[in-house]
Amino acid sequence: MDGAESGVYSATPLARLNVSDCLATRHAQEQFQRFYETFGAKKVAGRYQPVHHRLATHWARLIELIYAAERMKQLATDPEITSPEIRNIPQRVAGNGVGCVEAPRGTPTHHYVTDDRAVLKQVNLVVGTTNNYAAMSMSIKRAAEKFIHTHDVVEEGLLNRVEMAFRLYDPCLSCATHSLPGSMPLVVQIKNPRGEIVKPLRRDG
Repeated sequence: MDGAESGVYSATPLARLNVSDCLATRHAQEQFQRFYETFGAKKVAGRYQPVHHRLATHWARLIELIYAAERMKQLATDPEITSPEIRNIPQRVAGNGVGCVEAPRGTPTHHYVTDDRAVLKQVNLVVGTTNNYAAMSMSIKRAAEKFIHTHDVVEEGLLNRVEMAFRLYDPCLSCATHSLPGSMPLVVQIKNPRGEIVKPLRRDG
């Protein structure tokens, strides 16, 4: 369900920008300001009002990439990082570790459990797409309701417009599902108002 009380959240580049006061590198900050000003967002208590246009996620992702490029250059020229004294030899096997990072398609959390030889025994991954399932499903539903009507002939071009709804969360869904060799089988069932399937469509490649 939608609305402020629904509990649905997203962990996308757009979500990250919406909770940021600014970005720490010059060109990324310029684009950050341009982004919010283009959408007419005003500053409240020093922070831009959030932008909720779902397709703006692509633009937000580009801004993050600019920041990443600038930050990588800073780090690559940091004397502390480029010092030869960088090797850290582990003294013991931790056995249990959790890591969380920000990634272009969402926020992944990885949990690993090893034995005393550092061989993995358990792995639990909550990837960016998992975080965004609820919001993604709602966006797909809205797109389908907007673009597919009883008088429409449902062709691939129309389905591509619906597909845009989940591509904005995850540009490469085959990566999110860890599919090899990178194909993304897709099954779409078009139903009438009574919930009856009127046309099944599938892509196996």
